[in-house]
Formats: sequence, structure tokens, C-alpha cells
Amino acid sequence: MLQLVDGERSHQFGHAVDDSFCGGEPLALAGLVGVPDGGNRADEVSAIRGALAERYRPMVDLGAGCGMRQGEIFGLGVDDVDLDSGWVHIVRQVKVVRSRLVFGLPKNDRDRRVPLPDSVVQSLKEHTEKYDPLSTTLPWEDPFSDERVTVPLLFTTTRRGAIKRATFDDKSWRPAVRAAGIVPTRATGMHALRHFYASALLDAGESIKALASYLGHSDPGFTLRVYTHLMPASEERTRRAIDDLFSRIESKQDGWL
Repeated sequence: MLQLVDGERSHQFGHAVDDSFCGGEPLALAGLVGVPDGGNRADEVSAIRGALAERYRPMVDLGAGCGMRQGEIFGLGVDDVDLDSGWVHIVRQVKVVRSRLVFGLPKNDRDRRVPLPDSVVQSLKEHTEKYDPLSTTLPWEDPFSDERVTVPLLFTTTRRGAIKRATFDDKSWRPAVRAAGIVPTRATGMHALRHFYASALLDAGESIKALASYLGHSDPGFTLRVYTHLMPASEERTRRAIDDLFSRIESKQDGWL
């Protein structure tokens, strides 16, 4: 299971609630999403994942391991995932328009390709061995349009239909959060997994440009404004970089300084 939240901040899991602005400023995310620290203490998130029905557990891995939005996970088709090469092509979401489910483009009308970590590949392989993709037909964008799209969805309800966000949150996600001993709030929704993904990549040294691409942000500057507080302090990286350089030079030429 992926390490999602550090021990001290587990009960603040996901206070970063959306990739959006509030009152003209980025939402205050600082200090509310734990950065991985080597894989220790994922008790609360593991409990949430474990409390979900088995058919829904890989959703946690896609949110935390690929930065996918909830609707994008609901709209993921088997043909969108290349388990051999390790890529997921995010081309649609399931959303509600005028009280009806439809397929539509991802947020910002941008499709994207995101690397699939080996752990997520394994999770999806096990999932597809137990649950066959189910061909599901929905209107495209407009519930009253004649245009229909059929997708072999990886995740569907027990009634063999596309998943509605409000129903899933009420019947599955929030009960799982409660089972983990956490009080459900807007801040503890599935979107928090996406913010963890961002913090994990930044902690590993990934660039803002790459992160923006993987998250589907149209403006890397927005990504920087939202997540800059999660970037590791530069001072220590600077010291290590120069020390490493000097040590290599000194090994070739003693006393060069």
C-alpha cells in the first residue's frame, strides 16, 4: 500500500480540498498534506482503503499513485491503461450534468498521459483478474444529446452501472473514513489523494512543469502557486550539490581549493 500521510498529520488528511482558487488566492494547503518519509505509518489511509469494498480499493492507488481526479477514475476504461509499458491515458471523466451521468472530457478539456508506477500496475492487474471491465454507455457531455459513448469501465457499481460521485461518497468513501477513526469532512474526500501525489513527486525532486502535466493543469504557474510550500527546502539541496561536486574534484586533484 502506498504511503500517503505522515503520522502527525493523518487526521488532517486531505485538507487541501481542490485545485482551485478561493477569494482570488490559492487554497491554503500549507502543512496539511503529509510528505512521504520512507514508508512508515500509513495506518489511517490503509484503514480507509481496507474499509472500502474490494472492487473500489484500487481507486485509492490511482488517486495517490497517478494523481487522478475522482471523476477520471470513475471514467477510466480498460483501453486507457497500458499495463505493459506503464502508462495511463486520461481522456474522460464521469460527471453529473443536470442531475444525469455523462461522459465528458477531463477538467480543463485536457487529456493527458501519466506514468503508472509498478505498484499501481500490480493493483490494477489483480483488480482486472477479479472484476471484468463492464461496457457502459452514457451521453457525451450533454445528457440530452444524441451522442452516446460506450466505454469498458474498470470501476462500476454492484448494479453494473457507472459510479455517481455523490452516491459513492455517501455510501462508500465517508463510511470508510469513519471506519479509520477520522471525522469525514469536505477536506477528507478522495481529492486529498491527488494532493499527496503532488507532494510525493515534489519531495522526490520532480519538476513543476512535469507535475503540472501529470495533474492536467493548464498553467504550471498555478501548480507552483498551489504546491510551492510542499517543495523541499533548497538550502540543503544546494549544500549537498556543491559538496558532492567538490568531493569528486578533490578525488582527482587533492587540495584544489
